[in-house]
Amino acid sequence: MKASYAKYELNFKRPSGTSRGVLHIKETWFLKIENEDKVGVGECAIFRGLGFDDRPDYEEKLQWVVDNIFLGKDKLWDELRDFPSIQFGVEQAFLSLESSNPFILFPSLFTEGRASIPINGLVWMGDENFMKSQIDEKIKEGFSCVKLKIGAIDFDREIGLLSYIREQFSPQKMELRVDANGGFSSSEASDKLFILSEFQIHSIEQPIKQGQHDSMAGLCKITPLPIALDEELIGVVNYSDKENLLKKIKPQCIILKPSLVGGFKGSMEWIEIANRLGIGWWITSALESNIGLNAIAQWTFTLQSAMLQGLGTGGLYTNNFDSPLEVRQGALWYNSTLDWDFNLNKLAF
Repeated sequence: MKASYAKYELNFKRPSGTSRGVLHIKETWFLKIENEDKVGVGECAIFRGLGFDDRPDYEEKLQWVVDNIFLGKDKLWDELRDFPSIQFGVEQAFLSLESSNPFILFPSLFTEGRASIPINGLVWMGDENFMKSQIDEKIKEGFSCVKLKIGAIDFDREIGLLSYIREQFSPQKMELRVDANGGFSSSEASDKLFILSEFQIHSIEQPIKQGQHDSMAGLCKITPLPIALDEELIGVVNYSDKENLLKKIKPQCIILKPSLVGGFKGSMEWIEIANRLGIGWWITSALESNIGLNAIAQWTFTLQSAMLQGLGTGGLYTNNFDSPLEVRQGALWYNSTLDWDFNLNKLAF
């Protein structure tokens, strides 16, 4: 068995805004495993500026994985706790290698094209007109849930956008989610949550910056709408620490991005604890290419969650890989009649 890795830069069709800045490119890495005549591939989707593993020695750790690939998936995962995106890539690569089809990691009705995954439509930050045009587009595309990233423009204007949706659709017709990405200060968060609650919001992600556990616990105790932890989970790698965090903050929900929380195994630890504590959860992609998105989607389908998931980022890039993944009427489908356009020979392994 041997392994290699290659870097790849995804180019955004349009610069995409978050409260942490505007994204023009997305760096990612691919891990390839070869064993006799079989090949497996996984995406190590590092998220610069957000990921726990955004470190100068990232490529050095990838080389360590390549040199120690003989250790196998489980041993490598245990040794990579400080590099969750590499954990995720390792899991994918071994599943891909072991499969009769390197792109089918979790065979199901989803991969057969007979069932779909309901998802939310994501509205990126930008000026008011741009965000409004995205809202109109998502409604036209048949989404029954729209998620707005907020915190970039004036709060009153963002409230205006929510009002714009609610004037057209009741909560029964359109679910609204908002993601503050930690954009509110602790002093203003409570007032803003009460204002947002007037629009019967499904949930708000990470209203204040991560690491303020006492403040977040206080918000979760008095909030008029469900709070979902997102960035708060990043960097919490030990099972006992995960349990202690959720017991202290007592959030209504958590959001799991496998690239940021240790892949499938790390996510399942969070899910087990959340289920035991009565905390809701759903899965979200984190700007992966279609290789990583494909893996997350197939795994997510196996969880059989009734919650709408956040898996619609595949169409953001000019140089993504063509895949069978399609978004139709607010759901993600795997169109088994379509082929993948992912040529390992074009990457610099």
